[in-house]
Amino acid sequence: MVVSPVCAGTLLRGDANISITSDTALNAKNIAFDEARRQVLYDVLQQYADKDALKQVIKTAPTAKVAGLVSSSGIVDEKTSSTTYSAKISIVFEETAVQAWLAENNVQNWLPDTSKQDSFSVIVELSDKLPQWIELNNIARSENIKIQPQKISGNNINIVVPTESRGAFTIALRERGWKYTDQDGILRIWKKK
Repeated sequence: MVVSPVCAGTLLRGDANISITSDTALNAKNIAFDEARRQVLYDVLQQYADKDALKQVIKTAPTAKVAGLVSSSGIVDEKTSSTTYSAKISIVFEETAVQAWLAENNVQNWLPDTSKQDSFSVIVELSDKLPQWIELNNIARSENIKIQPQKISGNNINIVVPTESRGAFTIALRERGWKYTDQDGILRIWKKK
């Protein structure tokens, strides 16, 4: 088995050239995917985690748990016979799921935290809850702005918006009749019925 690790953006990925022989081709394929996932996971994480702890956790992790960390996979050059399976298997792991899994298993790691972004808080005061919430989401979507709800309390919803979108967000709100004020860096927005 040959594995090529690559860390790309928020995802961890690698390729494994693998060949397995078992009693049937289907069993060989299942074993191949399990081994490829574990080997690629170790190879891409060894530079970011305690190698000994990582090796032990990967070795003892249930197959379903390791498979659950996979964001996507692909197969190239697949060859099968009645008892063998070989292919180049590409695996991409979802970084947030991997970070949570490492924390659950107390594996010290140095993966960069990509969940944090440069953002600001917005308190949305809704006088007409559902219609205004739908309108606010339509405004954000039309401006290609990602809003993330954080907390709902009565008629107020706290959301987080990327800082780079602040200007476009406030302009779009003003054009649709919303009012806003900045209170110590927290944007408060509302619209009368």
